[in-house]
Amino acid sequence: MAATGRYDAVLLDAFGTLVALDRPAARLQDSLRARLGIEVDHERARSAIRAEIAHYAAGCRWAADARSLEQLRRACAAVLERELEVEAGERMLEVLADAIVLRPFADVPPALRLLDGRGLALAVVSNGDCSLGESLETAGLRFDVVLDSATTGSAKPDPAIFRAALDRLGVAAGRALHVGDDPVNDLEGARAAGIDAVLIDRSGEGPAGSIGALTELEALVA
Repeated sequence: MAATGRYDAVLLDAFGTLVALDRPAARLQDSLRARLGIEVDHERARSAIRAEIAHYAAGCRWAADARSLEQLRRACAAVLERELEVEAGERMLEVLADAIVLRPFADVPPALRLLDGRGLALAVVSNGDCSLGESLETAGLRFDVVLDSATTGSAKPDPAIFRAALDRLGVAAGRALHVGDDPVNDLEGARAAGIDAVLIDRSGEGPAGSIGALTELEALVA
């Protein structure tokens, strides 16, 4: 069914919009206990995860193929080793994989069914590494068009990554809406590409014009 409303396509940010990490500190504690026999308190696990996430965010746009992705994962595992003051070698890669698990927000599956039912083309546009599409699929979310900053060669808020998504979809900028949780990367980046944009803020304290759940897109795409 072809879209008949204001838009022909919806572009979606991934992290913070479609998915979140599922209890990473608790998962890290469990994996350290099971794989290494190490007990760490929750605050120390949280601190280690925060450091790993910061390192990943700074380097993910360079992980454009299997080799560079492996290098990034090893570097992230090394961050955990340093923060936790342990030496685990290859086993820390397994611990990292146990800890970093994506889960969709509860409002995402019904929202995607809604958008699909409206005949809207969908694409994910996100700063991330080359495994983004696979990671989303593992979390139960499959998209035909996924653009990550690593393989695209541009990172939000650069409008180039948004234009690349439009090209892949064959949709004009004025007929697309982007949704994301970052006012700069998502709103400013999309608007610089001529795309309407809306902020999602599930805290219930979002600014005027934002939405609190992805299902609220129903009113915006009508």
